[in-house]
Amino acid sequence: MPVTIVLGSQWGDEGKGKIVDLLAENCEYVARYQGGANAGHTIRLPDGREFVLHLIPSGIFHPGVQCIIGNGVVIDPVALRDEIAMVEAAGVEVKGRLFISYNAHLIMPYHKQLDKASEARLSKSGDGKAVGTTGRGIGPAYEDKFARKGIRIVDLLDRPSFVEKLRQNISEKNELLSKFYDSTDFCDVEQIVRDYEVFDKEMDPYITDTALMLNKAIAQGSNILLEGAQAALLDIDFGTYPYVTSSSPTAGGACTGLGIPPTSVDSVIGVVKAYSTRVGNGPFPTELSDEIGERLRKAGREYGATTGRPRRCGWLDAVAVRYAVMINGISSVALTKLDVLSDLPEVKICTRYERITDGKVIENFTTNLKTLSSIRPIFETFDGWKKDELAGISDRHDLPKNVEKYLSAIERELGASLDIISLGAGRNETLSEKSSVVNL
Repeated sequence: MPVTIVLGSQWGDEGKGKIVDLLAENCEYVARYQGGANAGHTIRLPDGREFVLHLIPSGIFHPGVQCIIGNGVVIDPVALRDEIAMVEAAGVEVKGRLFISYNAHLIMPYHKQLDKASEARLSKSGDGKAVGTTGRGIGPAYEDKFARKGIRIVDLLDRPSFVEKLRQNISEKNELLSKFYDSTDFCDVEQIVRDYEVFDKEMDPYITDTALMLNKAIAQGSNILLEGAQAALLDIDFGTYPYVTSSSPTAGGACTGLGIPPTSVDSVIGVVKAYSTRVGNGPFPTELSDEIGERLRKAGREYGATTGRPRRCGWLDAVAVRYAVMINGISSVALTKLDVLSDLPEVKICTRYERITDGKVIENFTTNLKTLSSIRPIFETFDGWKKDELAGISDRHDLPKNVEKYLSAIERELGASLDIISLGAGRNETLSEKSSVVNL
């Protein structure tokens, strides 16, 4: 039974939640390996109920699945507590099925304060350097982690040490907030200690050595899905830096974020939206700032699941996705939101770039911002199709010719097969090549 990574192959919001939920039915484990509550994975159940998960893995709605939050995730206790309550209120059992790494780092109140203060300062500068974060404290939490100042769940077990580290951190953060950000909103050590002691007691049933748990499951041949948040083009190393997230959503991040060896991974499924979107600032070569872009936004409900912010929309950028395929070893693609392109007279795929200064054709994606700001997309255009032509389709071979031409062009450009094709938000609105994916 395979160990499979499911990751976003664009700038996030590709519909990873649906794909993980779909594949999880035949899995024993679903493990989240990075990110924090800035991610929003939307799940629509067969009865029409819809849920947005931020920390709990997307397999939680399948009773037989064990869900793991790995050491690579930064955890907001308030968000996690609220999410567990939401899932339990829906009649889903969480205790005994959700396991959290004791090495996972915690998001503290001062991380959120610093995140918002930093974005506000950059926005006021007017130089376009604001990243457009969610303000959830993700970046500052990862900063502390790599500066060896972070507070892990395991640190809560030693109260004196926890309090001492917390005092040091808060003293430093309050000084930074005061002197650099002109803020008077300071953190209170004693209140945070009390709050996190309550959290420690509440979370105690879920905390375990998840690396040991997963490696035992791998040795037993269990079917395991590794779920990433955000996406490859937002990777801290391989994304459009500095307009990226603070962790590694790429395939390599799955191993470090869960404590499993690279040799245990059997396949990587890249989730690709049938068009492109991006939240926040940063380069976006195929962005449409016209009525078509607005139509995609409305038809695709392109508003952040976490923040509600409208997403920037544009045509599918195959150059960028080819790059994601390369750096992640993607062999299988799950294409989502194909239905959103319906009823357009024509649809387009960016297959190459052209340098504005001299017309030179650029074949490969780059994360160099100067280069990305000096290119324009070269499109291949396809005739559109009507939405009612997709109604009742249960096999790819029955898709309209115009749709199949579009899909075949995507496969040609990406060099990977489209093994899952989503025609809507529901589990049953999905076409799949059963021989190529995880026991669908």
